[in-house]
Amino acid sequence: MFIVVFAITTSPLVARQRWIHPKCMPVECTKNGPFEQLDDGSLIAVKKNVFVRSSDGGKTWTEQGGPIDSGIDFDHVGHVAQLLKTDAGTLIVLYLDFDHFNFSWNPERVAPNPDCRLELWSIRSRDGGKTWEDQQQLLEGYNADFMGLIQTSQGAVVASVEHLAPDEARWMACSFYSEDDGKTWKRSNWIDLGGRGHHDGAIEPTVTELSDGRLLMLIRTTLDQFWKAYSSDGGRSWREIGPSGLDASSAPGWVRRLQSGRLVFVWNRLKPEGQTEVPRFERAGFSARYASMHRAELSIAFSQDDGQSWTQPVVIARQPGGQLAYPYVHEREPGLLWVFTRYTWYKDGKPAPPLGVALREADFVSD
Repeated sequence: MFIVVFAITTSPLVARQRWIHPKCMPVECTKNGPFEQLDDGSLIAVKKNVFVRSSDGGKTWTEQGGPIDSGIDFDHVGHVAQLLKTDAGTLIVLYLDFDHFNFSWNPERVAPNPDCRLELWSIRSRDGGKTWEDQQQLLEGYNADFMGLIQTSQGAVVASVEHLAPDEARWMACSFYSEDDGKTWKRSNWIDLGGRGHHDGAIEPTVTELSDGRLLMLIRTTLDQFWKAYSSDGGRSWREIGPSGLDASSAPGWVRRLQSGRLVFVWNRLKPEGQTEVPRFERAGFSARYASMHRAELSIAFSQDDGQSWTQPVVIARQPGGQLAYPYVHEREPGLLWVFTRYTWYKDGKPAPPLGVALREADFVSD
C-alpha cells in the first residue's frame, strides 16, 4: 500500500509569510523525519506507527507491515520517537507511549501530580520491520521530546533523553546505552541543572560523537544558552558539564557529525537577528526565570574542532511572529543536508506547514 501525503512545500500565502535563505533549496519529501537511509539510497521511516519505505526520495512511501505498537505516534508534533538502523541491520525505535499519556500539573505546588504520565519505551526488529520484539519500558512517569538516538563508532547505541523529576519538579537529562543492538539498556547518571517548572531544568538533549570517541550532549535550558556535557565512556556517565556559549531561546536543537567530520547544529537563537532586546516569556509554572521563547528564526552553524568553536550562525528561515522549531537534520549525501522542522506555527498559533529545505555544507563554511 502506498501512502501519499502533502509534500513539504510552501503555498503562495505561506511564501509571503515565510522567508527562506536563497542558498536553500526545496525538498520534495512528504515526511519531515526522522529517516534512516539504506545503501541503495532509499529511505525508511515510520508513518505514525507503521514502518514505511520510499524509493523516490520521500515522495511516496510503502508500508512494510502492520502497526508496530499502538502507543507509537511518529506523526505527533515534536520529537516523540526516534528510529535507528544499526550496523548489524537491527531497527530500533525509542518512543513515548501515547496510549497512556496524561499531563497533569498542580499549579499551587508548581509540581506534577502523581498521575502525570508519558512513559519511554523501546522496541526493535531484526528482520527488516516484519516483526518486532524486546519491547520494554525505559522510564516510567512523565517524559517528553528527545533528540538523540545514535550508534557510536564502537557499536554501542546511545539515546539522550529527558525525564520530569516529580519531587524536584523540573527536567533532568540522561542517556541510555545498549551494547546488544537494543535488546537490553542501561541508564547513565542524571544531569541536573536546577530550576523548577514544567519547562525548566535540563531539557531535550541532543547527542553526537566527536572525533576522539567522546560523546557531546547539547542540552536545552532556560539559561539563555545551551549547556554541554561530555561522556568519555560511551554514554555510561557524564562528568564534564557546563555552559556551551551557544546562545539560545528555550527551544531544542539538533547536532550531528557530518561525513566531512564537521559538526552541524541547527537551533533557535536567543533573540531576533539584529535586535538587542531578548523577548522574555512570562507564564506561571513554566520556569523559575523568564526565558526567551524566540522561535521565529531557525539558524545553522558548523564546527571544525568538535564544538570548541562554531562558524557565525546563519538564519536559514523565518516565520514572522510564528515558530520554526524542533529541527531535524538528515545528511542525504555527503555535504547535502535536509533540514526540517517538527514544530511549526503561524503567528496566530495555527499549525503551519513544516519547513523542509536542502542546503550544501560548502555554501555555509569555508575551508
